[in-house]
Amino acid sequence: MHDRTEAGEQPESGADDRARRRARIAAGVRAIPEGFVRTYGDIDAAAPRLVGHVLATTHDLPWQRVVRADGGIPQGSPQRELLLREGVPMRGDRVDLRRARLPTELS
Repeated sequence: MHDRTEAGEQPESGADDRARRRARIAAGVRAIPEGFVRTYGDIDAAAPRLVGHVLATTHDLPWQRVVRADGGIPQGSPQRELLLREGVPMRGDRVDLRRARLPTELS
């Protein structure tokens, strides 16, 4: 079976597609302003675990601004301290997502 492409286009390679997806994830994380958070699923609903992998392997990202869907802080105290310094509102041990989650229209 052959890939159908428009005239003159080459089919995408899997490596190119993965690199583009990782770049899109990194750009999404960089776009989170100080004082706000996004969840892994907000950044890539189809691959939240890939978001975690990109955060773990790309060292110039504001990783602390990505939290679990329930507001949980996966990296514990170090992440909590960074978020508090940025003014992210908490609700107990979790981020208060009602107040801190970056609205979708701002992404």
